[in-house]
Amino acid sequence: MRQAAMRDKAGDQWDVFTARTGRPIEPRKLYRSFTRVAKDADLRVIRLHDARHGCATLLTAAGVAPRVVMEILGHSQIAVTMNIYTHVVQDTQREAVSHLDRMLKRRRS
Repeated sequence: MRQAAMRDKAGDQWDVFTARTGRPIEPRKLYRSFTRVAKDADLRVIRLHDARHGCATLLTAAGVAPRVVMEILGHSQIAVTMNIYTHVVQDTQREAVSHLDRMLKRRRS
C-alpha cells in the first residue's frame, strides 16, 4: 500500500526500482539492499543480474507462458528471454523424456 501511494505521488516519474521519493534508486544502493535481504534470509548472495536469470528459469519451469516471462523481465523480444535468460532445469528435462517414454509405450500397445 505504501508503494502504491508512492507510485501515485511520483506519477510519470515512477521507476521499477525506486527510492522513497519515487525517483530511480542508485544501482549500488539497490545491490546493498538486495545483499542485506539475502543475508537476512540466510541465502547465498549472488549478482542481481543472476537473479534475473534464475527468475526466468524458475518461472519457465513452473509453466508460466514465455510471453509472460518476457513481459516480467521487460524484454522487447521473446528470443532474448528464451535464448539468453531461461535455462533448462534437470527436472524439466526428465519430465520431457518421461512424457516421450509414455507416448512411445502407448504406440507399442
